[in-house]
Amino acid sequence: MWFVVLGVVLSALKLLDIGVVGVWSWWAVLAPFALAVIWWTWADMSGYTKRKEMEKMDERKVARRNKSMAALGIDPRGFEKKKAAAFKASQAKRTDKIEGQREAQRQKARDSVLNSRFDSQSTSRIDGGPDTKR
Repeated sequence: MWFVVLGVVLSALKLLDIGVVGVWSWWAVLAPFALAVIWWTWADMSGYTKRKEMEKMDERKVARRNKSMAALGIDPRGFEKKKAAAFKASQAKRTDKIEGQREAQRQKARDSVLNSRFDSQSTSRIDGGPDTKR
């Protein structure tokens, strides 16, 4: 776009024969138009134009969302932080709950092992006590 504007200005100065541009050759005056064509060709082939268009669309989407949130009375700047903090809190709560359950299972297994040990006065069926059948 700037090349086209520069080309129009230089062409006007050449036609009106104003300043230094009046003595330049027409090739030098019309060169910005050729540069504009080269720029547009490169921009379309490289995807620069589409990328810029998508960035503008994303900016409009964010602006529209912020406007809607402001209309609802929600602070759009603090919303993302609150949402992230709530997510982290829920994750921490879930982690604590799971770890509590695991710790309870570990404690139960530990108590079971500690309470199931035989002392010297205990008998087992393997010892051949009265309740064993052969």
